[in-house]
Amino acid sequence: MMPFPGGIDANPNATLLFSIAAAAIYGLALELSPRLARSAAKTLAVALLAALAVMQGGPLLLVAALALSAAGDAFLSQDGEKAFLGGLASFLAAHIAYVALFLEAGGGIGLLTAEPWRVAIALALAVFVIGMLAALRRRVGPPLRIPIAVYVAAILAMGISALTTFYPWVIIGAVLFVASDGLLAAERFLFAAISPHRVWMRYAAWVLYYAAQLAITLGFLLS
Repeated sequence: MMPFPGGIDANPNATLLFSIAAAAIYGLALELSPRLARSAAKTLAVALLAALAVMQGGPLLLVAALALSAAGDAFLSQDGEKAFLGGLASFLAAHIAYVALFLEAGGGIGLLTAEPWRVAIALALAVFVIGMLAALRRRVGPPLRIPIAVYVAAILAMGISALTTFYPWVIIGAVLFVASDGLLAAERFLFAAISPHRVWMRYAAWVLYYAAQLAITLGFLLS
């Protein structure tokens, strides 16, 4: 059973399946050296979700956040500090778009404090993110400290603003996004280059990240 009207050959369903296929292809090629096909698969996985949001008349801010995320994926599929900073800037903009989207679609800060489970998740996110920031500040060079601190604040705002919405899959997606970014930061900055843990962390970060984007997208389009 497909999530959108029509069969597997209907444009929305086909686009979703191609997005999932691109994510799987990138997962299989994750340990290969950067090359055009690998970068294309990573970028297409979320770019096709943005196309799906356009097809289904999704919110403009959702389209913008997904498109900015795809741009960030394109940067991060390459090596080097410039590519990393380009990815960081793209995802910072994506998180800002998500914050605006969640606040626009949600029930306000009052909803966040009205239910204990929302407060508990918000506190857990804050503890996790602040702990990651403290660990990263000891391991990154001075030029990266301010950009990373700004990014960390943005992703915490994204996670907490998702808790003001009424969409369970959007909340799940936001939590997965924070977890993915935490794994990615730990793998890149906190573990030694020869650590055997870095391989599974890269795979886990990608799976969590794509699942996050998929959950947020479908959370809006199917609600």
